[in-house]
Amino acid sequence: MEKVTAGRNELGEFAPKFAELNDDVLFGEVWSREDKLSPRDRSIVTVVSLTSAGILDDSLKFHLKNAKKHGVTKEEIAEILTQIAFYAGWPKSWAAFRMAKEIWEG
Repeated sequence: MEKVTAGRNELGEFAPKFAELNDDVLFGEVWSREDKLSPRDRSIVTVVSLTSAGILDDSLKFHLKNAKKHGVTKEEIAEILTQIAFYAGWPKSWAAFRMAKEIWEG
């Protein structure tokens, strides 16, 4: 996985420790543990978690793009979002579907 610098770029001066944890620990150490869980599976878990929590902003959009980049197909993301609609909530899945449609069809 390529080195992530979003934390430092967005919050480095304002919240340097948070930026470090985001870039070095979350994306550096956790996401790089590919022997434990593939980036594709981590992407799916993250999309489901964000959608379920109602985090339907650029964070979700980033992780939907990441899921596509890691090989999640249009059919799979549609099935994933349909499945979680019954557990996370229908409106949350609707919002996630709108983003996913833009990403997979755009």
